[in-house]
Amino acid sequence: MTRCLRILVILVAFASTAAAQQKKRVAVFDFDFSTVQTNSAAVFGTNVDIGKGISDLIVESLVKSGTYSVIERKAIEKILAEQNFSNSDRADASSAAKIGKILGVDAIIIGSITQFGNDDKATNVGGGALGGVTGRFGIGGVSRRESKAVVNLSARMVSTDTAEILGVAAGKAESKRSGTSLLGAGGSSAGAGGAGVDMSSSNFAQTIIGEAVIGAVAALSTELNGNADKIVAKAIVVDGLVADAAGNELVLNVGTKGSVKVGDKLAVKRVGREIKDPATGKVIRRIEESLGTVTITEADEGSSVGTYTGAMPAKVGDHVVNAQ
Repeated sequence: MTRCLRILVILVAFASTAAAQQKKRVAVFDFDFSTVQTNSAAVFGTNVDIGKGISDLIVESLVKSGTYSVIERKAIEKILAEQNFSNSDRADASSAAKIGKILGVDAIIIGSITQFGNDDKATNVGGGALGGVTGRFGIGGVSRRESKAVVNLSARMVSTDTAEILGVAAGKAESKRSGTSLLGAGGSSAGAGGAGVDMSSSNFAQTIIGEAVIGAVAALSTELNGNADKIVAKAIVVDGLVADAAGNELVLNVGTKGSVKVGDKLAVKRVGREIKDPATGKVIRRIEESLGTVTITEADEGSSVGTYTGAMPAKVGDHVVNAQ
């Protein structure tokens, strides 16, 4: 690789890192579906957590768009369990803000499913026919009258600092096709299994209700992306110590949990002297000497490794902070 090409690769890598750091960090909570739970159960023949399924689809859509840095579900569930938050807390703006602050995100996205079913309330999609004896639509209590599927979603973006609602978004869609069952267009439903519905699967996307869900999620995600400028990103503060120094390689006691990422360039400083209050003896200021910088090459949750550059060698205990 030529020198010019190496420089170009490095510049592209740093540009990508800088762009990633500018993204607003958000977490998407499971959508509330209590108002449409009866309709949902009628569609699938059993109770399905469509709030979780739709939330997962929104996360996938936001990640693909690249507008936000989205926290994964496992991190949210871990905090909910540790802090003993109930599912109802997710829908409350104040509680959601508290959870979001613990997660270290800039905003929380909470929402509701306000419509989920057919466009003609007179159409009967009950009877628990999904995966029934015949596995055919039109039998087991399903009306012969055809209808389209309609899904309506609403969401709020909540500041984790103030619990203020920063923006709202909505997404409504109906299926292009119609049929006697929302889980198909007159074909077989054998093996669909209501309790095991995977909304991210291609099989679900091809159903009538799936068409409406995908359309509503796309519309909602577009509006959420349009609200990105309303979120004030938190200043990322890195504050750690050198845990090991071997030549120009430093190991730090702060990692991804402390907002350190591969590609970050941090300042390495050393405390020269402490100034104390003559009346109380309390340290009121520490004078630090700048030694150089460390560029992070590896990072896990609790530590990181970087290449050090400076006029003086770094040593264990030196202070590591954001570069100015």
